[in-house]
Amino acid sequence: MKNNLLVLGTKNLNKSLQEIKEYLDFSLVFFNKDNFTVNNLTNISAILAHNEALNINENLIFINNLIDKPVLLLEGESTYINSNFTEKMNFPLILSEFNIKITNLIISNKFIRNSLIKINDYIMDKNEKKLKKKKLFILLTEREIQLIELLHNEKKPLSKNDILKKVWKYSEGVDTHTVETHIYRLRKKIFHKFQDDNFITNSKNGYLI
Repeated sequence: MKNNLLVLGTKNLNKSLQEIKEYLDFSLVFFNKDNFTVNNLTNISAILAHNEALNINENLIFINNLIDKPVLLLEGESTYINSNFTEKMNFPLILSEFNIKITNLIISNKFIRNSLIKINDYIMDKNEKKLKKKKLFILLTEREIQLIELLHNEKKPLSKNDILKKVWKYSEGVDTHTVETHIYRLRKKIFHKFQDDNFITNSKNGYLI
């Protein structure tokens, strides 16, 4: 199944793409502000935006609301775009390079999105092994990543035994204080860097993010 590329282009660009669409590795969806809604974005994998089209203010506003979509910008500067992942390309477009550029953009964005987890005001980057908040970050161990991801995904308090079972698998050498020790060290790191002592909370029902 082909990926869908949303095109915000000039009339000339749209016409040129129509002429070569059968040679592309993805399907084209041409943006029309009169009949395009948020529901149309479900199956969009990436955006191709021409700099001239972004001179139209409503188009720029539209694209800057799509920070989770990767953008290939033609003949322009990425400073206009708020997307988390943006590439640039200039004319003339070489078909083989254009196909590769879009395909790599989509693959790279999927990899990045799968490695990033938003947790309240924080971003956990599993690839870089970091917990970030604005310009600050701490480095995380693999076990700390597993622990944070588990508590975040569960959305309910987890007991010490539940955490031992799901993170440590009751491995040999794991004692009864393993969970408390790891959470204590993680809380200490977070408080030292972010001055936040409520990232992981606990009650009689267990631990929770």
